[in-house]
Amino acid sequence: MLGSTLFFGLMAVTIKLASKSLHTFEIAFFRNFFGVIAALPLLFRHGPGLLRTTQLPRYFVRCLIGVVSMFCGFWAIGHLPLAQAVALSYSTPIFVTIAAVAFLHEHVRGRRWAAVIVGFIGVLVIVRPGSAGFSAGTLIALAAAVLSGIVSIQIKQLSYTEPADRIVLWTTMLWVPLSLGPALFVWQWPQGITWLWVAAAGLCGTGGHMLWTRALKLGDVSALTPISFMQLPLVAVLGFLLFHEVLDRWTVIGAGIIFAANAYIAHREAQLSRRHATAAPVEAAKPGE
Repeated sequence: MLGSTLFFGLMAVTIKLASKSLHTFEIAFFRNFFGVIAALPLLFRHGPGLLRTTQLPRYFVRCLIGVVSMFCGFWAIGHLPLAQAVALSYSTPIFVTIAAVAFLHEHVRGRRWAAVIVGFIGVLVIVRPGSAGFSAGTLIALAAAVLSGIVSIQIKQLSYTEPADRIVLWTTMLWVPLSLGPALFVWQWPQGITWLWVAAAGLCGTGGHMLWTRALKLGDVSALTPISFMQLPLVAVLGFLLFHEVLDRWTVIGAGIIFAANAYIAHREAQLSRRHATAAPVEAAKPGE
């Protein structure tokens, strides 16, 4: 998870650097194009059978929503202070909880709803609607978080029948044509060092995705979630050094509130998962007694 956090933090920095000369749509396309190249070793490792699936319509819907989320998230990284854009992206688990109720019909009790409300308070602290510091761009960052929450639920549904490497490979493959269409309307070839930034964004994005899926498979979500928040101080430092961005105190306070809400949600989900895993063998044993 720490490696994944480092990769995603560096991806945000390279997107910010590329946004100085390229449109968001093009950055997303090149991130996906180089991301596919980074994911090809999965195909060599598992063979063509890895692509065999009966879930293509679900992959397409998941990737279509994911591309729109990517456009919003990349725009936020390019136009907002890095730390603020990343802090708002951490509101995704809040929307995942809501989406789980809407799409998976999960039963969420009062304490988790309380954590969701606390998380929203953290979002409001960062966005500060109605104040002089309010930026309409923060709403685009929030749209990315909402859509990312929906995508997370779709990934969870796919993971019931699909291995993690297949999800990564099909996702990156479908993202390329889906992001190419909008990019063609604003097309201009990258110049000079911009090629390095877009290539690095693709490599870091796919590398982070691979490590993230494996971390969640190997470890407890409640233990891993705090580690993922190390991305915020990383991008805050790099934002200051590379772009002379000063960390806003409201971003720090809001991020801290969101972190606390997310940590509690992850802790409760881990508790429920362990409880279900413990109860399952007992239920299975009842018919035979």
